[in-house]
Amino acid sequence: MLRVHFTGLDLARLRLAGDPDVLWETVLSLHRLRDKQGESIFGDWRSETRTRLNGETRLLAPLVPPRGYFPDFLTPAEGLHGLAPGMEALRATPAERIHEELGRLPTVRTLPAWIRSLGDGDARAFTKLIGALHAYHDAAIAPYWSHIQAQIEADRAVRGRALLDGGADALLSSLPPTMRWNAPVLEVDYPVDRDLHLGGRGLLLQPSFFCRRTPVSLQNADLTPVLVYPARTMSESAPVVPQAPRSLGKLVGHTRSVVLGSIGGGCTTSELARRVGVSAASASQHAGVLREAGLVLTLRNGSAVMHTLTPLGAALLRGGHRTPQPRSKARSAVPERAQGGHVPGRSTPAAM
Repeated sequence: MLRVHFTGLDLARLRLAGDPDVLWETVLSLHRLRDKQGESIFGDWRSETRTRLNGETRLLAPLVPPRGYFPDFLTPAEGLHGLAPGMEALRATPAERIHEELGRLPTVRTLPAWIRSLGDGDARAFTKLIGALHAYHDAAIAPYWSHIQAQIEADRAVRGRALLDGGADALLSSLPPTMRWNAPVLEVDYPVDRDLHLGGRGLLLQPSFFCRRTPVSLQNADLTPVLVYPARTMSESAPVVPQAPRSLGKLVGHTRSVVLGSIGGGCTTSELARRVGVSAASASQHAGVLREAGLVLTLRNGSAVMHTLTPLGAALLRGGHRTPQPRSKARSAVPERAQGGHVPGRSTPAAM
């Protein structure tokens, strides 16, 4: 079990990531590619990804064992800002730190020579690592990025609503069953027994599509604390996408009923477009019609807008027993693998 110890300052500095972290998703997806669980979510993704790979998993496998620890330097904090900043930060990792983290791998004595030379600051080895990660990302992550973003946004809406309703205490209590908030300690199912004292640094909660079963944390307690946890898939996110009454499609039109249901706990226009599978312009137009009908409230914050349901909109959605699916035109904007969950659904967990 991992026990995360909070102080009052840590609760004030608790953060919830607004986007998926590209390097966490890339590294954790290697576990999903090699295990056989979650076939209904990852089966099609595995099949499609393997057809695009060209030996990248063979190169990366020694760094990311199927179970247990993998080096912290593979997931720098800059990965939250995109692939390029993440790769740049990875390349800038001091050689002594890489040497130390490679030494924690149980297979350190059998690591390929090029991986061991990373700890010596070998520029060619870094180029090989960056190239393998880029190629693997292009095959396994990039084609599904919009779907991954939509999943993270849906999870964030659930956590954000809890935070608004009850503060940090409610947010921590809303996390998956593998994490239990017993103030001032967050108990986390974990493959090893460990205590993490935040000491006023706060904690970044990072929802992840490819993290499954148990959360993941950095092994080095001196790094900025982050806890990566399994995001709820759309099928598990009823509070975010309320069910629509059967008559709602007849009242506002099928696509707009999908738009209304997808707004859930609140989202921006770009988030709404990804959830529904339409263009941003189309999402904005549909939201505008629903706003004029008194079903949606739109708040502007700088250049961005946030759409939320009005009480009337929420009441309409609570009246039924079925969630409408986008019509074929809307579905065509999202790969078929992204529909119905058939997509990409440290010390790290032996359960990874």
